[in-house]
Amino acid sequence: MDTTKKDSTSISSAPVERTPSLLDSAMGLKKRAMVDIYADDDEDAIDPVYQAKARLLNQVIQEIGMGRYQWSLFLVAGFGWFADSVWPLLSGLILAPVLSEFSFNGPFLSLAANIGLLVGAVVWGVGCDIWGRRWSFNLTLLITGIFGLSAGGAANFVSLASLIAVVGVGVGGNMPVDSAVFLDMVPGTHQYLLTVMSVWWAFGQLVVSLIAWPFIANFSCDPSTVTCARKDNMGWRYLLFTLGALTLFMWGLRFFVFTLLESPRYLVGLGKDEEAVEVIRKLAERNGSKTTLTATHLREAQDLVMEKYSRGADSAGSIYDVGRVERASRQPILSRSSVYGVGHIKALFRTRKLALSTTLLTALWGIIGLASTLYNNFLPFILNSRGTAFGDGSLNTTYRNQVILSVLGIPGALLAGWAVESPWIGRRGTLAVSSGLTGAFLLATTTARSSNALLGWNCAYAFNSNIMYGVLYALSPEVFPAKDRGTGNGLVSTATRVFGVIAPVIALYADLKTAAPVYIAGALIMVAGGMSLLLPYEPRGKASI
Repeated sequence: MDTTKKDSTSISSAPVERTPSLLDSAMGLKKRAMVDIYADDDEDAIDPVYQAKARLLNQVIQEIGMGRYQWSLFLVAGFGWFADSVWPLLSGLILAPVLSEFSFNGPFLSLAANIGLLVGAVVWGVGCDIWGRRWSFNLTLLITGIFGLSAGGAANFVSLASLIAVVGVGVGGNMPVDSAVFLDMVPGTHQYLLTVMSVWWAFGQLVVSLIAWPFIANFSCDPSTVTCARKDNMGWRYLLFTLGALTLFMWGLRFFVFTLLESPRYLVGLGKDEEAVEVIRKLAERNGSKTTLTATHLREAQDLVMEKYSRGADSAGSIYDVGRVERASRQPILSRSSVYGVGHIKALFRTRKLALSTTLLTALWGIIGLASTLYNNFLPFILNSRGTAFGDGSLNTTYRNQVILSVLGIPGALLAGWAVESPWIGRRGTLAVSSGLTGAFLLATTTARSSNALLGWNCAYAFNSNIMYGVLYALSPEVFPAKDRGTGNGLVSTATRVFGVIAPVIALYADLKTAAPVYIAGALIMVAGGMSLLLPYEPRGKASI
């Protein structure tokens, strides 16, 4: 990498030189030369000792550059996006044939799945800040694959719903953990790739739709049949067996082929500077590069902060007094005796501005989670029932349309990656525009008077919703500091899962033969688009710490 090239996303305005000491880089802390999300806006939102070390780590990772390790991580972390797309969508894809075989109230299957997703978001999101990224990263797909396979053999609805719920526990941890893992290791100049990562989400939708189409269309009971025997309705089981095996294969690649490095910022938060330096050294080796970083450099950065605060250099009136900084330097920010997640949650509300950011992000995830779950989980059912009303409601047509909708998500994800780096739009603008268009096109589906018109409006909805999700899934991890990122991701994921549980309950009492769920979903997403403009931080051009 050409380290003499100046970039707005670099955390140092001066060229980085490979010298025996990085003390000059640490001195940049005094000169306020490093650029990060909090540098000019709300630096007191984060512990100053941690912030100093994180900035130094950012510069070193930037110097090492985007190499083989990060591109491999883009691949295996993408499996989390893939799983998060495939398995929550599944309850909608198999709803019609499962209803034929087990004769239950449809929304209960989605309710079971979303309860599992809620538990997974809480456990894995908060947990990865307590016991580290690697355990969470490797276990989530294993749980998903094992119980996904088992669900294919369910003998009745209770066992199917129970197994799908456990699948949700595994899936619920993928997004909170995998986004934190990727962002912790990528250079600031390439943070936009977290938005592009949503291409895996779109690819997952496409793959599951392509698999579901032949299985369910050709191996399912005729919808007009009064009784449906298992032997005549194996399509949804074949789908679960296939997806379970595929998920286990992805887990195998993660566990046996790729070796995940622990987050150096997480280790610094624990006070393990030497281990953080060792991770940086391994990162450089895997990228065919070298680093001169040592634990001494991290301690020097810490000493500079201590000197700054001891001399009263913070004329702006920091919320940290000298005693507090000294205690922070002596004690790990995280410890094995920490109250489970409480300290990390408090850190996300430390100042008014950070509290506003966390609250708005949580609200956005909750609102969009409610709207999207209400609509997406019942989309195949809606396409089928509305198609029947239009004289075109065969399972073959329904799942063909689902494939078409899934294809459109891929260019949407790529466009999102470009838009978030655009100086005219940025993260917040892209989220606002895509949310507004998503809601508008969703409302427009109610005007369809033919099967093709319904498909057309849904194509526009699918394209824009993938942009919306791509930005939302990247914006939150970028804003949360690394030492609390898992908890922050878990918090917003919990919000969307809580409302994901509420959505099936609404569907239990709503008439799906009317457009009421669509009106509710469209209006909510448009409201979320307006709220996104109120977010206080714009990560574009700034390195996350």
